[in-house]
Amino acid sequence: MQYYLLIPFLPLLGFIVNIVLGKRFIRSQAHWPSTVAVFGSMVVSVLVLMDVLSGKTLNQDLYTWIISDKFQVSVGFLIDQLTAVMLIVVTSVSFLVHVYSIGYMHDDPGYYRFYAYLSLFTFSMLMLVMANNFLQLYFGWEAVGLCSYLLIGFWYEKKSASDAGKKAFIVNRFGDFGFGLGVILVFLTFGTLHYLPVFDKVPSVATQTVNILGLEVNLVTLIALLLFCGAVGKSAQIPLHVWLPDAMEGPTPVSALIHAATMVTAGVFMVARANPIFSLSPVAMDVVAVVGGITALFAATIALVQNDIKRVIAYSTISQLGYMFLACGVGAYGAGIFHLYTHAYFKALLFLCAGSVMHAMAGELDMQKMGGLKKYMPITYWTMLIASLSISGIPGLAGFFSKDEILFRAYAAGGVGKFVWILGTAAALLTAFYSFRLIFVTFHGEFRGTEEQRHHLHESPKVMTIPLLILCVGAVAAGWVGIPPLLGGGEHFARFLEPVVGLPHAKEVTHAEEWMTMGISVAVALAGIIGAAVFYLKNPEIPRQLARRFSFAYRVLWNKYYVDELYDLIVVRPALGIANNVIVKFTDGAIIEGIVNGVPAFVGWLGAQIRKVQNGVVQHYASIMAVGLFVLLAVAMLFVF
Repeated sequence: MQYYLLIPFLPLLGFIVNIVLGKRFIRSQAHWPSTVAVFGSMVVSVLVLMDVLSGKTLNQDLYTWIISDKFQVSVGFLIDQLTAVMLIVVTSVSFLVHVYSIGYMHDDPGYYRFYAYLSLFTFSMLMLVMANNFLQLYFGWEAVGLCSYLLIGFWYEKKSASDAGKKAFIVNRFGDFGFGLGVILVFLTFGTLHYLPVFDKVPSVATQTVNILGLEVNLVTLIALLLFCGAVGKSAQIPLHVWLPDAMEGPTPVSALIHAATMVTAGVFMVARANPIFSLSPVAMDVVAVVGGITALFAATIALVQNDIKRVIAYSTISQLGYMFLACGVGAYGAGIFHLYTHAYFKALLFLCAGSVMHAMAGELDMQKMGGLKKYMPITYWTMLIASLSISGIPGLAGFFSKDEILFRAYAAGGVGKFVWILGTAAALLTAFYSFRLIFVTFHGEFRGTEEQRHHLHESPKVMTIPLLILCVGAVAAGWVGIPPLLGGGEHFARFLEPVVGLPHAKEVTHAEEWMTMGISVAVALAGIIGAAVFYLKNPEIPRQLARRFSFAYRVLWNKYYVDELYDLIVVRPALGIANNVIVKFTDGAIIEGIVNGVPAFVGWLGAQIRKVQNGVVQHYASIMAVGLFVLLAVAMLFVF
């Protein structure tokens, strides 16, 4: 399996070639180094998957990275079942995004820079998922954060884009601070940062506590919650979700890559990878489940009223990530990763379809200015329809199998699981509704744009539609590897991941209860689709009437529960106040500037005073010398006598 090294380092090579040679030498052909490199990574990832399927795994250190007394960390790679799944997801979606971008970004002046960043992003995520220790995980974690900053703010001359990039970077600092503390605590507790030794030692400290401000806190719970802080930021869970909708300011292919296969899935992957830690802390598990369930419903309610086509899909990403954490929180790590896997394909498809619509509409984002696009863009319409059916959980499509598995596992877990099952089921209803609201408003009815936009309408070129068709296959068939026994399947996906994440510990449930949860899941999905059809096809006046009747609720949802405004009030303004009044005026102005400017000023003043003595009058010099001699004699006599 030594060829596995090609997986991360081929995209790194693509980045180096483009960033060094792109601007001067290859410009319009900058897609070739990056796309070929990522395709190579995808091919090697398939070979690695075949090796893992045959029972081969690998845990190998490449070289020693840091040695400082007892602190020793290597750059190493762990290739197991979980890694193999993530490699397929990351490389396949990344490759299709690279291909799609050839058509979407071809006229952009920063073409070479865009492909360089895409390759670096892919390299960073691959280093993250292939790591065999927490510090290398942290390196990849921060590297994807850097790449997201570069790509979200890619059009940096546009203020909203540069602000969105900064917002993503800064918000993630809050979560990553906790994550960093968690990594430090792992080393202090276990004396190593390598996964396997840490996971072997976790049971030995299961009952150990630490004193924090007079409170005895379980050590494993503290580690798990600190690590989860990073996941909350990186995977945009409440309350650190605010950066992800604004990330839509980046090019649409970036949105597909960030939201489907790379950055936002890192948190789910980390929780699944560290499952031996989380599973020993019921408190941490409940926190993960409840945060995931609340986020799933919270984001779904906001998506109901948004008109920006990319923001609707962005809030659906936050919601679907909530499902994944919900699954992990009830101990169904395999179900969470299964949804991560299927979600990658239908979510990438949704974003790239949105990009295709924008391409045809000359960059227009407002769905209320679209309508009737079905006849102009048949490939985009049908592929986006299938992706929407998949995310809604319609039987036979990928999203049905993974979402139904999560809801069933939550119900079967009992306790907190029943609560989050209710949240997840409500979110499933809203997911189907807002997904088909997007379809009906964008593609059905009369065209509501300008004549200039109508004249520009066309289906996207093949370099963009072919990736859509390939992703459409994934949106349909990706879930077939996880068909449950109730439907005649063998849960092959869960069995495949069992050596890494185990099987969920569920209470005994009957087949009737399993059929019930599945039936409810399908029923709410169909109800959401029918409701959207009634609201936006049969009687479009209903949404406007509801918005007027429930104007307060509508404003709250339209303004995203005023979370950004709340952060502005309790974080941004106080920070700016401290910066302006303490740092700028006192620390910088009084202390630093006082020293920097005060010392030269004092030297100048002293020199001016001394210069007054040098007046050129000999009698004055003689008088000063006489006085000086007198003082010296007086001092000498004082000490002698």
